[in-house]
Amino acid sequence: MSIKIKKIERQNPQNREESPKTYGQAVVKGVKTQRAIAQDIADISSLSRGDTGNVLDNLVLQIPKYLSDGMSVKLDGFGSFRLSISTEGTETPEEFNANKVKNARIIFTPGQELKKALTELKFEVE
Repeated sequence: MSIKIKKIERQNPQNREESPKTYGQAVVKGVKTQRAIAQDIADISSLSRGDTGNVLDNLVLQIPKYLSDGMSVKLDGFGSFRLSISTEGTETPEEFNANKVKNARIIFTPGQELKKALTELKFEVE
């Protein structure tokens, strides 16, 4: 099965005087919910949908706890999550404090198995 791509025209945001160019964008066919994923996992394992759903629910609850404890989270084959922050700079180290943090975000780095799966994708222009 191949990934469908639709053609879209976009203006270069840094140079509005350039003519728009045509780019490809992956077509999203829908959303796979956590419940549906739990059922898919149950279908290929000896666990029930409730069991797999419970594991996924608990994973979603635990990852933020680990990140707030200063840990990165590595899911073998899938990838790792870590926190990153943006801060205001100060002239001296003494001026810097927690109020200088502007925002926090989660960085996801795909694992080797996930990266390999991406190299094997096939594409088809609509």
